[in-house]
Amino acid sequence: MNIVVQKFGGSSVADTDKIKKIAERIRSRVLQGNKLVVVTSAMGKTTDNLIKLAKEISPKPEPRELDMLLTTGEQISISLLAIALNEVNIKSKSLNAFQAEIMTTGDFNEARIKNIKSQKIFDLFEEYDVITIAGFQGINEEGDLTTLGRGGSDTSAVALAAALKAPCEIYSDVDGIYTCDPRLHPNAKKLKFVTYDEMLEMASLGAKVLHSRSVEIAKKFDITLYCAATFSEVEGTYIVKDNIEQPVVTGLSVMDNQTQVTLSRLPEDYTFIHKIFSNVAEEGLNVDMISIIDDDNSLTVSFSIIDESKEDVESALHHSLKDLEKWNLTYHPGYSKLSIVGVGMRSSSGVASKFFGALQQIPIKLVTTSEIKISCLVETSFKQQAVEALTKAFDL
Repeated sequence: MNIVVQKFGGSSVADTDKIKKIAERIRSRVLQGNKLVVVTSAMGKTTDNLIKLAKEISPKPEPRELDMLLTTGEQISISLLAIALNEVNIKSKSLNAFQAEIMTTGDFNEARIKNIKSQKIFDLFEEYDVITIAGFQGINEEGDLTTLGRGGSDTSAVALAAALKAPCEIYSDVDGIYTCDPRLHPNAKKLKFVTYDEMLEMASLGAKVLHSRSVEIAKKFDITLYCAATFSEVEGTYIVKDNIEQPVVTGLSVMDNQTQVTLSRLPEDYTFIHKIFSNVAEEGLNVDMISIIDDDNSLTVSFSIIDESKEDVESALHHSLKDLEKWNLTYHPGYSKLSIVGVGMRSSSGVASKFFGALQQIPIKLVTTSEIKISCLVETSFKQQAVEALTKAFDL
């Protein structure tokens, strides 16, 4: 049995005409001898509209009830797609997370998939050619519906591919993965191959084609991912274990809405610094690009956060520093994070020199590096200039 998992994003199933077109594409794959599991997101802006509805009633909806509401979106799209497939004589059945037995942790709004009981899907393939399954959702041990957070439909699709030992194709309104966002750099090149490690970095650093959690699963279970446009025959991009070509720098990611946070006049005590970041982590908050400077028997700590987490980060910091006198906290919004990524950086010298050489006319606030990336924080007013300089320097 040749099984393929496909996933279609919200823009691909935004209306019934598009759903009918997808049904025709799926039909052609079935006629080629494939059995398909098709995962869909909710139609268009359905999830955003449901969140808006909930917040018209409560500024902070109870998490379980919010998940009960949000999971209705995908149920609409999978059932409509199954109807469209049956209409073109392709035997299809739709399943929500409860019926597909997608088991998750109990973390409402941000659940993680623990297990998928795949035998039911194999059994259904005895009668059906296509099983449409709701993305973005699961079920916890208490039988409550959960959601997987933003990008969760990608995660659903890849987890199903892992459970079924099948390849996974992700379809959206983007025809592949580019060296840089074409909206920032129109001459960006489309990549035929990207490694799991590169895609993980690019996804976590702002590339919106794939959610990082889905790439983590693909890497763990060695699932080949393919990203392409829903309504185009143009070849897309493959995410694979190794890339023989292995360019030094594969891509440039940009993440806006960054704020630099600076804590000054802290005691020269690194266990105290550990306590600060532990408290922030316990609140489920992420900080990035950390710099610590020892100056006149006191420490100054800087790091970056996303703008929308400022209020929660501030609360965690005040809790950590409540017994300390004379410390100072400042915020500097209006930054963007630019990152170059490439597995070839592991074995190449001079990358950092070229990076800083390209940005020598641009003030850089913070820098972080890893084996396969260099990131910097710059004022958003310099973002476009920095993008042009880095794409030129690294031939992106």
